[in-house]
Amino acid sequence: MIVTNLMGCTDTLVVTWADDTTSRFSTIWLRDNCPSGLHPETNERLLDLLAIDEIPVLISVELEDNIAFLVYADGHSSRMPISLIAAHRPGQPADDAGNVVVQLWRADQEAVKIARHAAAPILLDDFALMGWMEDTATYGITIVDHLQDNTDAGVKIAERIGFLRNTNFGTTFEVVNKPDPNNLAYTSVALPLHTDLPNQEVPPGYQFLHCLANEATGGGSLFADGFAMAEDLRAEDPDAFSMLCDVAIPFRFHDDNTDIRVHKPVITLGSKGEVIEIRYNAHLAGIFDMSAEIIPAYYGAYRAYMARTRDPKYRHTLKLKAGEMVVFDNRRVLHGRDSFDPSTGFRHLHGCYVDRGEFFSRLRLLARKIDVATLP
Repeated sequence: MIVTNLMGCTDTLVVTWADDTTSRFSTIWLRDNCPSGLHPETNERLLDLLAIDEIPVLISVELEDNIAFLVYADGHSSRMPISLIAAHRPGQPADDAGNVVVQLWRADQEAVKIARHAAAPILLDDFALMGWMEDTATYGITIVDHLQDNTDAGVKIAERIGFLRNTNFGTTFEVVNKPDPNNLAYTSVALPLHTDLPNQEVPPGYQFLHCLANEATGGGSLFADGFAMAEDLRAEDPDAFSMLCDVAIPFRFHDDNTDIRVHKPVITLGSKGEVIEIRYNAHLAGIFDMSAEIIPAYYGAYRAYMARTRDPKYRHTLKLKAGEMVVFDNRRVLHGRDSFDPSTGFRHLHGCYVDRGEFFSRLRLLARKIDVATLP
């Protein structure tokens, strides 16, 4: 943005832009964000806000070469780049390559045709990596295909993003039918749609499930957009939606070595009221312990969301083949599985998680790197 005029008031800087709009910057904000208050190498804040006046008094303002020169009554002077001021106008969030617009999907929409990306380009090329990650963030799910036939192949894709999330199941895990299971995933029974590990304080972000073998009869994988189900519930039954946002319920996983539990709501909203997280796993929900007065209404709301997880209009089914890996946002996309007959063939998925923070950090770094590479 081009600045046409700066006007200094005692406690405010008024900036006029080329389109004749104006922005008002309070002097306390300007002092807090003065470049001189940042460490020159780490770029972390050094300024002690309590060491300056609550309302710094601006006495002089000049504009030269896209720099605002500001002088205050206490003797402090600032060189504020116009680019910094323009990028942080009041009420306007800063540009963020990690702020990907979510596109909801249901089974009858084109978006449910899950985007596919080949493994080799993701491993070798940052443009391919970024394109795949943007698709995954937009729809919450993608498939990576043509993976090599070993357990490291899927992990290498995940590590292109960042380090793996360690849980009580390990850094990686094997989804196979096995004796003495401590989780239903390690059996051959059907798994209704759910999110993984809602009992964790912060559930894992993106899940990677690499299919190494899927020869048994049955065992189709189920997916549904939990955000879409929540938004439909908001529109059709706002009281039930609010109940699932406002009332925390217990989630618990326990075995001989672990007892991890939290109280959290099924639906979490962001600062703008948008759905940002689903915690739903009927198998790991604890005994509801809210007040007696709201238990009947809560069960009604919980059943209303559960009914949507059973509704075919949300559900997408596919049978993964060896060499394919499904990648999805575990805090958005619910997943499940049809039962299978282990006597008819071997079924083996290899899994791991990468947290959302690592995922969006990589997206921002890729955007920065690619922007620099495309400069004239």
